[in-house]
Amino acid sequence: MNKALIAVAALGVTAGAWHWRSSGSDDAATTGKLAFNRLWIDHMPKNERDTVQVLAMFDPDAIGIFQAASMWRGAHELFKFEANGDDLRIVYPQTGDKMKAKVKAKKCSDNGFDYCLELDGAGRGVKKYYSYEGWELDGMTAVGTKVDALTHAAPRAE
Repeated sequence: MNKALIAVAALGVTAGAWHWRSSGSDDAATTGKLAFNRLWIDHMPKNERDTVQVLAMFDPDAIGIFQAASMWRGAHELFKFEANGDDLRIVYPQTGDKMKAKVKAKKCSDNGFDYCLELDGAGRGVKKYYSYEGWELDGMTAVGTKVDALTHAAPRAE
């Protein structure tokens, strides 16, 4: 079950290389506070070749990452964002694409996870992500440390 976390190890390497301070909005609603600074995945992988969609958004850094990865292969894209409640204005620096998205995060018990996040309009990733209690992230520079700690955690019962 920790294979999803192993698959996102590249997230820590990538995110650790980018520590941006931006002028992102501090006006995060309850949804936003839950949505940010947390590791999100679309599902736990079934095997080492199963691709998992990953999302992490860091406030106040105002930077996020989408990643699709299995234990053996992955691809990612970083983005900048501005948050205002449930609204996100997203810019993808590599392409210059700009999107307006809605984010809704809440406690849930879907598929054994503790939290659910719906993301509509981002143009990347999937629309629904999940997270566990303890998957909080302290900022971009702490991602590698957190992912490493999570990969060594005891498996969760599904």
